[in-house]
Amino acid sequence: MTRILIAIALVVGSVALAAIIQRRRPDAPTQGRGHVPDQLDRADFDRPDAPLAVIVFTSATCATCSAVWRRALALVDSRIVAQEVEAGADAALHERYEIDAVPLAVVADASGVVRASFLGPISDHELEAVVSRLAGS
Repeated sequence: MTRILIAIALVVGSVALAAIIQRRRPDAPTQGRGHVPDQLDRADFDRPDAPLAVIVFTSATCATCSAVWRRALALVDSRIVAQEVEAGADAALHERYEIDAVPLAVVADASGVVRASFLGPISDHELEAVVSRLAGS
């Protein structure tokens, strides 16, 4: 009987020690949200001479991409060009700029410097406000 009690105590102690060790293990590191390029070669996109370019990286399987693209398209004027870069149709550009998450909207100036970026869904006026500020209107 004493041996059984000792064995039970050892098992309970082992389980308790394992639980304490498990709780003390550090959390897994967080993952990045996706790569956003700092610079674009404006020659890769439509109207490289336009002062601002709104480039929207999308995928045909992305549920929110079309809404982001529509918001970008609504901003087009003589100073602003918008272009959709769909992963299936433009895989080379997705690879070149290491795009690994969509929708990604980037606003680049005439030199190709990315001045703003939005990863994921965009609120109704978020993109418009940034583009207006950058365009000086």
